Amino acid sequence: MLPSIPHRIKWPLVFIALWLGIVMTVWPRVGGSQAVRSPDEISRVLVIEKLSVQDGVVSGEVHNLSSRTVRDVQLFVRHTWLWDDERHPGKIDPGTSTFHTLQQEIPPGGTARFNLTQSPPLAKTAGGHFVTTVSIAGFTEVIPQVR
Repeated sequence: MLPSIPHRIKWPLVFIALWLGIVMTVWPRVGGSQAVRSPDEISRVLVIEKLSVQDGVVSGEVHNLSSRTVRDVQLFVRHTWLWDDERHPGKIDPGTSTFHTLQQEIPPGGTARFNLTQSPPLAKTAGGHFVTTVSIAGFTEVIPQVR
């Protein structure tokens, strides 16, 4: 085990190592955990409603379906470029994706409006069109502490 350490020092070291192991095992966890949820689970908490895209501005509402306040809602906005002739696409794909974080908290049952302007603006390219989708990329659920 510890061949070069004298026997009278070995046992206190073993005792200290065991004691530290026990303490670290039963020590309460201080930090909060982060749960990863599937898209189906997210859609039971938050939904995007009244989505519209006009002249590069994406707007809509995020509705909180849960019984808890949510904050730091991250939206994933994807502008996918679809070529008119997919068999002979152009050399440059003007599609782009961005993340946006909503600054307001959303109470249970509440909604938060958003208006997102693409910066830089989407390319004015011939030979295809953009299809814009918005999804929930992440959020923080506020869970009150019970003492």
